[in-house]
Amino acid sequence: MARHETQETTEDSGHQTDAVSLGAVEAEGLSCTRFQEAVEFIGRRWNGAIVYILLDGPCRFNELLARVPNISDRLLTERLRELEAAGMVTRDVQPGPPVRVVYALTAAGHALHDVIQGISGWARQWMPDPAE
Repeated sequence: MARHETQETTEDSGHQTDAVSLGAVEAEGLSCTRFQEAVEFIGRRWNGAIVYILLDGPCRFNELLARVPNISDRLLTERLRELEAAGMVTRDVQPGPPVRVVYALTAAGHALHDVIQGISGWARQWMPDPAE
């Protein structure tokens, strides 16, 4: 895709600035397809909530089960496997007794910190309070 640039004049300063269009962003390797896949992956039911909780630190399975609202153990297992396969979460089996399984974010998972915090801030400001 060709790089598209537009000229815009700011009214305060009166000088022209180059504004890079979305086409330029795509030309630099960020495609709409990859963006859509990322949004759908993080937006998949409970994936974002799991990452949000793990941003506070590693958790055992039952801790996650208690903190993620309305998720079954079967579905939590499925989502954790997906996140692990995507390289977002690690699964550490600690010998027992009892055997403990601890989940933690990888560097890729931690890289979502600003995104998750941004969504969280937006939700606090713009989403209705579920208690109301």
